[in-house]
Amino acid sequence: MNNAVYFEQIKQLVELQKVDDAIHSVRQDMERAPSELDSLEQRFSASETQRNYIVDKLTHLQEQQKRLSLEIDDDSARIKKSKNKLMQVENTREYHAMMREMDSMEKVNRSREEEKMTLMEELQFQKDALAEIDLTHMAIKAELEVKRDGLEEKLQKGNAALTELNAKRAQVSKAIPQPVFMRYEFIRERLEHPVIVAVKEGICSGCHIAVPPQSFIELQRGQQILSCPNCQRLIFWCEHFSVADAPQCAPKPQTLTD
Repeated sequence: MNNAVYFEQIKQLVELQKVDDAIHSVRQDMERAPSELDSLEQRFSASETQRNYIVDKLTHLQEQQKRLSLEIDDDSARIKKSKNKLMQVENTREYHAMMREMDSMEKVNRSREEEKMTLMEELQFQKDALAEIDLTHMAIKAELEVKRDGLEEKLQKGNAALTELNAKRAQVSKAIPQPVFMRYEFIRERLEHPVIVAVKEGICSGCHIAVPPQSFIELQRGQQILSCPNCQRLIFWCEHFSVADAPQCAPKPQTLTD
């Protein structure tokens, strides 16, 4: 293979890789969207479970409060009745017996009043907790509704983009000699994205391992399409192409830590 043919085929493969990069990016976005929704649905479910627990606890506490109020009212009525009877007692023995009974009922009633106060405090605490979780619950619910609507729109746009990209891919593929294209497809089906990668300063940008010296010399000659001995991806030398033809060869953006 002469240099001109080699360069043309590499350019065709890099062009195909650009389309596959776009397809890969769209598919990743489409795959991430449902997982983000799943995460939000899990948060909503956990919030709903917690809310239901508090509601159940409030219901139980309110039932206890109602029971205590009835018992306190019932005991108060009994004490009042006993006091009225006390006025009609004719002997000391019966009088003391009734006093002891009234004293016992009053102690029980005081205990129930204390329990009722504790119950009221717990009720207020749970009501505050419910009000707080309701804010979170409603916020997650609103976000979930937006995400669900957005997901459908995002998937529709993604599918439309994939249709266009697949059509473009078919067009780009036609320009590539069949044996070369089949080699590309063979690798694409067996390795992680991408298929063809740049070699910069002797390093394969696919696996980030140095290309052996002899392979690198052959790559620089530009006479045959080579694979990285380590990751098996197709490789080309950046020095043979401009950044416009091979974006992978663009310099790495500077960061604050560089």
